[in-house]
Amino acid sequence: MGKDILMIVGDFGEDYEIMVPFQALQMVGHEVDAVCPDREAEETIKTAIHDFRGDQTYMESRGHDFVLNATMADVTPSDYDALVVPGGRAPEYLRTYDEVLDAVRHFFEEDKPVAALCHGPQILAAADVLDGYEMTSYPACRAECEAAGCSWVDEVVTDGNLVTGQAWPDHPEWLAQFMALLGDDVSHGEPIPADD
Repeated sequence: MGKDILMIVGDFGEDYEIMVPFQALQMVGHEVDAVCPDREAEETIKTAIHDFRGDQTYMESRGHDFVLNATMADVTPSDYDALVVPGGRAPEYLRTYDEVLDAVRHFFEEDKPVAALCHGPQILAAADVLDGYEMTSYPACRAECEAAGCSWVDEVVTDGNLVTGQAWPDHPEWLAQFMALLGDDVSHGEPIPADD
């Protein structure tokens, strides 16, 4: 049975980390409302593509425009069964919105499934909900997560209601673990070899 899922996104969030879970969760029958503070349904956010090209850190390229399908100001967190917090650059400013932090706290207070990826845990740290969790994040956010009270591990991990991954290459395992929390019948196995 499909769940109602809230996804909090913002300008220059990671393209894959917004698009892929948004579409994959809908594909298996869930309703996903993607919202951004101070934006209305049918407005767009700009996504970014972060990639390593021989430098010590990633560089940013412009991604797709992503169309919001709900309005944050109209959202009641208690109407949703689960939360997705993608990464990219957006979390560094989304965590300054009280409505974002209040929404995140609701999902932890009610022990509802939460999936966070890459820089997404910056929002969870700002909401002060990470104390006692085992989790991961983009490695550059490790100190911030540990300062918020978590035990950081170098792998996709589920701890109670929280599923975390380091970046979009973790999608298969991260989404499989999140979907298992949602009650979906999924398994993460070996890739099917392509025909030669």
